[in-house]
Amino acid sequence: MPSGSRAAAYPPPRGPCDEAVTRLPTPAAEPVGACRPAVIAVLDYGIGNLRSAEKALQHLGADAALVADPDRAAVADGVVLPGVGAFGPCAQALRSSGLDKAATSAIERGVPFLGICIGFQLLYEGSDEDPSVPGLGALAGVVRRLPPGVKHPQMQWNIVEPEPGARPGLLAGVPEPAWVYFVHSYAPERTADTSSTCDYGGPVTASAERGAVWGTQFHPEKSGAVGLDILANFVRHVSGAAA
Repeated sequence: MPSGSRAAAYPPPRGPCDEAVTRLPTPAAEPVGACRPAVIAVLDYGIGNLRSAEKALQHLGADAALVADPDRAAVADGVVLPGVGAFGPCAQALRSSGLDKAATSAIERGVPFLGICIGFQLLYEGSDEDPSVPGLGALAGVVRRLPPGVKHPQMQWNIVEPEPGARPGLLAGVPEPAWVYFVHSYAPERTADTSSTCDYGGPVTASAERGAVWGTQFHPEKSGAVGLDILANFVRHVSGAAA
């Protein structure tokens, strides 16, 4: 039985969340010093189904919205960069949208930032999938193809295990075993920033954390109650930073 196949019997994700919340304020309309709830910008650069991340955050009570305007992203208290597909097209679409600068600015300012799946991979220096296309370079390291001897892509539920000595952030208070949903053929190499791994032909980076920059190779928005717990940790992270 190949490593990682123990996940196959786990039940499928729950249905989508459909609650609505208010949208991000327009910069010009927001008075200086005004009191408002912390808001989260889900960067909309035309790649894949971004609404699943938006809806999951809204389900948790977050003031989250899809944002395609870099100026609107600049006023957010937290930023989420989702992504599906391949590294190169996602990186090029992000740069074409101008949201790459908004992402880099948020990271440099210490704004809580969460990359999901390909959005997580884009935080690194580059990827073996598209070697000529650079990433954002917010995290050191390169995205590598999954080990040989296992099915590509990994498209299943799997257990994430915290790295020894990793600070509790994304996985704080998450019940064990933590089953989450993966769809990928590449993952960031294991570095000092890796905060959890899954077993798929050996340890594979499942998440990473460096300061205010967090990322998951799995899809928390498709990972049922455990995924919502993980996203709730990010929402609390944003709220604490904005307080």
